[in-house]
Amino acid sequence: QVQLVESGGGLVQAGGSLRLSCAASGRSITSYVMAWFRQAPGKEREFVGAFRWSGVYADSVKGRFTISRDNAKNTAYLQMNSLKPEDTAVYYCAVGQATRFGVEASYNYWGQGTQVTVSS
Repeated sequence: QVQLVESGGGLVQAGGSLRLSCAASGRSITSYVMAWFRQAPGKEREFVGAFRWSGVYADSVKGRFTISRDNAKNTAYLQMNSLKPEDTAVYYCAVGQATRFGVEASYNYWGQGTQVTVSS
């Protein structure tokens, strides 16, 4: 069993940056794909990006968001730059032996989410 805890969310002005963390416990996640999804109010949850040996990103965040991981700390990060109001959402990290990175069912474990609000 893997437990995931996100942190780092908050309120930021458009153009600003935030770094989210996803700390895993219970098992080493070195061999897992780590992903980030987000859900805006009134919308379905959507794929943001995933990282196994390199990052794969949704078009909407490509060039602005970067996923990294520190295997020694069993933690993944989502660096978000040039934030836009449309990035406002609850951000979730997920872990799994995913072969289809953008598919929620590919991930076995999910965090509780952290709110990111971008003001204009």
